[in-house]
Amino acid sequence: MLLSMDKIIQPAMNDQYGVPAPNIYNMETVAAVFEAAGELRSPLIIAVLERYDLEMLADIAKIYSGRFPQIPAALHLDHGNKYESIVRAIRTGFTSVMIDRSQCPFDENVRETKEIVKMAHAVGVSVEAELGHVGMGVSYQNDPSAAFTQTEDAVRFVQETGVDCLAIAIGTAHGRYAGTPQLDFPRLKEIRSRVSVPLVLHGGSSTGDDNLVKAIKLGITKLNVGTDLFTAGINAIKQYFEQEEFPVGSIAAQKNQLGYKQATMHYMTLLGSHDKF
Repeated sequence: MLLSMDKIIQPAMNDQYGVPAPNIYNMETVAAVFEAAGELRSPLIIAVLERYDLEMLADIAKIYSGRFPQIPAALHLDHGNKYESIVRAIRTGFTSVMIDRSQCPFDENVRETKEIVKMAHAVGVSVEAELGHVGMGVSYQNDPSAAFTQTEDAVRFVQETGVDCLAIAIGTAHGRYAGTPQLDFPRLKEIRSRVSVPLVLHGGSSTGDDNLVKAIKLGITKLNVGTDLFTAGINAIKQYFEQEEFPVGSIAAQKNQLGYKQATMHYMTLLGSHDKF
């Protein structure tokens, strides 16, 4: 059975460990993250971008949740930009949604987030929002601090919206970095001391294990990761094709799943979410 995400991240915040939220996009990646969570006894947050087939992926996630009933798992809509997509996700069985209005003015972000929170909470679905803006790694050489989360804004935002968790911008970026990631740990520590809900860090890939461990210690509870997992899966396929004279497509898919699974297990171990049930 899939759970509301707050039932996974609230205990993690209380016990000061992190839970990775791997981005999935097909049956193999869903299978990979469930197998990883099962082997490591880790809670699981399955993150799905709104551009994918939400209904199909929800059905697959429900099947694997039934196969691994011991795993506390949430099905989460990642970076929901369209109101219609958020409603679709809730209707199709997602147990958590993210509304991303991080590039909007503060008051607009608050107003639209409150609307989603009211709707989602009425049916037991948790809500994540973003304040500040986590950009793309390809433009990281530009000044990333321009969109960093401000502590006072974060306090007010949580109080006014009632969100279950808050994604903040402290120096990470989505995708591969064009430059070296520099995280503002004092900012994270200050926000954590003032904000009551779990904090989320997007752009975990290639940020560096030491940086991520420190971020968890200073108050991050949920970590989104995608690029590193995609890369691990692709590399496993490449290695298979290079080694086999007569490669088989179905076996290549299995290799992709294995690479994805191993990378997911790395993050579960790194963030300390293993052996939690």
